Formats: sequence, structure tokens, C-alpha cells
Amino acid sequence: MGVPQTMVALAYRAEFMKEALEKSQTITDNMVSILGSFDHRLSALETAMRPTQIRTHSIRRAHENIDKTLKSAEGILTQFDQTRKAEAKILRGPHEDLESYLEAIEQLKATVKFFSSNKNFKSSDGVVHHANQLLAKAIVKLEEEFNTLLANYSKPVEPDRLFECLPNSLRPSSASDKHQGEGGNKHSPEQQKSLATAIYTLPTLIPPRVVPLLHDLALQMAQAGHQQQLFRIFRDTRATVLEQSLKKLGVERLTKDDVQRMQWEVLEAKIGNWIHYMRIAVKLLFSAEKKICDQILEGIESLRDPCFAEVTVNSVSVLLSFGEAIAKSKRSPEKLFVLLDMYEIMRELRSEFELVFGSKACMEMRESAFNLTIRLAQTAQETFVDFEEAVERDATKTAVLDGTVHPLTSYVINYVKFLFDYQSTVKQLFQELESTDPEGQLAAVTTRIMQALQTNLDGKSKQYRDPALTQLFLMNNIHYIVRSVRRSEAKDLLGDDWVQIHRRIVQQHANQYKRISWAKILQCLTVQGEGQSSGLSRTMVKERFKTFNVQFEELYTRQAQWTVPDSELRESLRLAVAEVLLPAYRSFIKRCAPMIETGKNPNKYIRYTPEDLERMLNEFFDGKTYNEHKRKRRAASLWKCGCAGSLPAKS
Repeated sequence: MGVPQTMVALAYRAEFMKEALEKSQTITDNMVSILGSFDHRLSALETAMRPTQIRTHSIRRAHENIDKTLKSAEGILTQFDQTRKAEAKILRGPHEDLESYLEAIEQLKATVKFFSSNKNFKSSDGVVHHANQLLAKAIVKLEEEFNTLLANYSKPVEPDRLFECLPNSLRPSSASDKHQGEGGNKHSPEQQKSLATAIYTLPTLIPPRVVPLLHDLALQMAQAGHQQQLFRIFRDTRATVLEQSLKKLGVERLTKDDVQRMQWEVLEAKIGNWIHYMRIAVKLLFSAEKKICDQILEGIESLRDPCFAEVTVNSVSVLLSFGEAIAKSKRSPEKLFVLLDMYEIMRELRSEFELVFGSKACMEMRESAFNLTIRLAQTAQETFVDFEEAVERDATKTAVLDGTVHPLTSYVINYVKFLFDYQSTVKQLFQELESTDPEGQLAAVTTRIMQALQTNLDGKSKQYRDPALTQLFLMNNIHYIVRSVRRSEAKDLLGDDWVQIHRRIVQQHANQYKRISWAKILQCLTVQGEGQSSGLSRTMVKERFKTFNVQFEELYTRQAQWTVPDSELRESLRLAVAEVLLPAYRSFIKRCAPMIETGKNPNKYIRYTPEDLERMLNEFFDGKTYNEHKRKRRAASLWKCGCAGSLPAKS
């Protein structure tokens, strides 16, 4: 019963769905028909609207073209207006307002660029031609302005201003020193180090506010193709001013012949000045000139270095030519130390030369400075050899009559002392000339000079007729050499062995002096055997006393005038003589004096007590005459007697 009812219900529903689908299809067909009619109508409408759309688009494009044309016209009018204003500034010239003038030039360049890139304008060529003509006039006026501005603000630097730029240790202490320079004064190693790190203040060559204007002018000239005119103006103006600065300082061009004709004192002063001038020129003037050149010609690489080279070449030549003239002039011993001073300043300035003149354009000046350094070193080395030979060959006939230190000895020793003041420089010099052992070479030079001096002294000692004075002369001079070496840095190089050997030589000469001077007189005091007279008769004793008195007085008269200048050596020699003479004399007096004391006039024979001899020995080697000693003894005797008031007044 239940199944048939269900089937009926399903059948009913299926029928209902079929009817619904059929209705839906009918509606769909109707809608398709309606939409088809709309599509036809829209196509017709679009066809009808197309002419209107075309007209609207054309109008829009026309508006856009009008806007563009208006903008172009506005740009052209702006260019014409700016060109007119720029032309007015150009015609007025750069004197009133240089910065505006430079802006006007830039505007003209922009105008030329604008119309050159817009050739479709009918007037473009005319505008470009006119602007270029204005630019040509402007650049000529710029060139004149650059020349005027550079000349007006380029003035020689006064010496006082340069001295203020130096470190305190190098500034002249007074007005009288301003043209004297160093004058050969030697700086200690400590001072050399402080000089190497000293601060130099570059002088202001052109006011800082003017430099940027000059730079802008130079840049415009270079961009306009006026490089040669710029080069010529800058070179001629700055080179002249630099030379004037050096001339005011005292620099002058001197040839080898000029140097050769000068008196040594004048030449020495000029060398001292040259050393000072070199330091000022390189560290101050040339460095400042390099700075100003770099600032004004910045961005113009093709001109900057050649321009600086041309500005400085003549001034550098003047300074170096004096050094060359000295290096090539006739050598002499007194020139050695100024040569070393000159070599030293060139060494000191080498790094500055490399820095300031480091460009390819300055290569010739760099090489000239380096070559001068080498030439000075070679001349100094050759002067060493000349000095050795001059010492050995010195034939001065000036005899020192008292046997004291010969002037040649003191001269040579002072020379060696000065040489050791320069020992760091000398070692650098030897190293510059490719020495592998500069210290050993300095020691060898010193040794050869000392040997040359001793050889010469040996020859001079033969001038004395008295062999005792020969020994005293050699003793004095060798002792002076040894003492000087011991008190100087030469001792470290020559060594203790050298000192000890020469001390023994001094002692040998002292012993030779004693033997020659006193051997004969001591024979008078020699008594063989024992007893009072040991076989000597009274007559023989008297003769012995007479001989002793004569010989001693002769020695005293002669040797009291001789000189041993060193007080220690003098006392040592007197003591050595006294130690031999006085004991012998006391012994002789004790043994032989009683034989004649009982006779007539014993004082005729026994003239001196041991104390008298001791006192007179203390007057030996004083360099005073017999009469001077006699007056001295008489005065001393009168004072003892309370008779000082009777002394004659000193004249």
C-alpha cells in the first residue's frame, strides 16, 4: 500500500519539474532575442558617434600643441631676456662686480647651448653668433681683469715678514743679523733634530679672499681656450715677484769668477747667508708659491705643474749656481766646514725639494739640487785629502823659540775638533759617496791627519840647534795632541790604544830631554867611592862647584825662557828633574862642602843651597827671561825684608 503512493508522488514531482524547465527555456529564448536587438542598436549608435569622437580628439591635440608652443615661446623669451641682461653686464665689464660678470658668461654659454640644440628656430643662428661674439669680448676682458688682479695683489715679500715665518731658533736676533744668516754657526745634534721638526708658517703671497676670484677667472680663460695667455700672465707676474722677494732678502747671482775674487771673510759671510736663504726659499717662498699655484690653477691640470716650474726655475737657478760656484772654486782647508754646512742644508732640504718640485715638469730642478749635493760632498772629500797633504808639507819657517805648542799643531787640532762637531754630517757624506763603513772612513781620515801633523812636527823639531829643546818641543806638541784627543770625541774613533801609544811617546821625549839637559851636570856631582871627598882634592872640588854653577846658570838662563804651556806637564817635568838633581846636589854638598867652607870666599863656589835650586827649578819653562826672574826674586826678597816701600813704581 505504501509503495504505490510513493511512486505516484514521485511521478507528480517529475511532471512538475518538466513543465518548469520548458517555461525557463522559453524565457531564455525571449531574452536572447531582446539582447540581440540591443547589440544591433548599440552598433548603430557607435557608428553615429565616431565623427564626434574624432573631432574631440583633434581638439585635445590642438590644445596640447598650443600649450607646448606657449611653453617653448616662454623659454625662448626667457633666454632672450637673460641674454639681454647678460649682454648688459658684459658691456659694463668685470670691474664693478666680478661675480655677476662671471655669472653673465655662464648665461651666455647656456644661451649658445640652448639655441645650438634648437636649430628649427629661424633666429637660432643669429642668436648663437651674437652670443659667441659677446663671449669672445668677455674672455678678453677676463684676461685683462686676471692680469690686473694678479698684478695688483702680487707683491714681493719683505724680509721681516719672512723672518716672522721662521721657527724662533732661526730668527735673526737683531736688525744687524738680518743679512748675516747663520754665518757658519754649527748646530748641535739636538738642535738639528729640533730644526728637522720645527714648524714653518708659510707666508701669505696673495690675500685669501682674492684667490677664489683668480681661480674662477683662470678656469674661464682655460675653458675658452686661452691656456697660453693664462700661462704667460701667471708665469711672468709670479716669477718676477718671486725674484724680487729673493733680491730683497739679499740673494744675488754670483759666478765662479766672482767667488774666486772675493776675500775669504766676505765669501764666508756670503756662504752663511746662502744657507739661510736656501732654507727660507725652499721651506717658505717656493712652498708658498706651489700652494698658490695649485689653488689658482686647480682643475687646469695641463698648466698647473708647468706653470709652477716656469715661475721658480730662474730663482732656483740663481740659488744653486752660487753653490755650484763654491763647489767648483779652488779648494782650500778653510773651505771644508762651509762646504759641510752647504752639504748639510742641501741634505736637510732634500725631502722638501722632492715634495715641492716633485712633478715631471720640475725634474730638471730636482736633479740640479741632487747633483749639487753630490758635488759638495765630493769637493769636501777632496778637501780632506788636500788638508792631509797641506799639513804634511807645511813649510812655515815660523819657529817657536821657546819650544811651546806650534801654531800648526793648535790649528790642526782645532780643525779636527771642528770636524768632529760635524761627524754625523761627515758620515752621511761618506755614505752618500758609497762608503760601506763611514765611521771607519772618518777614523782613517783622522788618523792620517794626525800622522801628517806628527811627520811635519818631526821636521820642524830639527830646526832647533839645542837637542834638548828639540825634545821639549816634541813633548809639548805630542802632549797637546794627546790631551786634545782625550777631551774630544776623536778618542772614541782613534781608540784607547792610540792614546796610550802617544802618551808613551810624550814620556819618551821627556826622558830624552832630561838625559840631554842634565846628564852632563849630574856628572859634576858624581863622587866615586865613600868618604867625604873620596879622593877629590880641594882644587878638584872647587872646580866641580865652579863647573856646576856655570852649567846650571846656563841651563837656568836658557830653559827658564822655554815654555811648557800645560801646567800639569810643566810641574811633572820640574819634579822629574828635581828628583834627580836635588838628591845628587845635597849629597855632593854634604860630602864636599866642608873642604872649602873653611877656606876664603866659600860662597864663591857654593852659590846655591838645595832650596835655592828647588826654587829656581820652579822657574823653569815659564817662558820668562833671566832678568824677569831676577827682578821677581829681588822683589820677593824685599817684601820679606819689609822693604816693599822702596820698590820702584810700575810703569
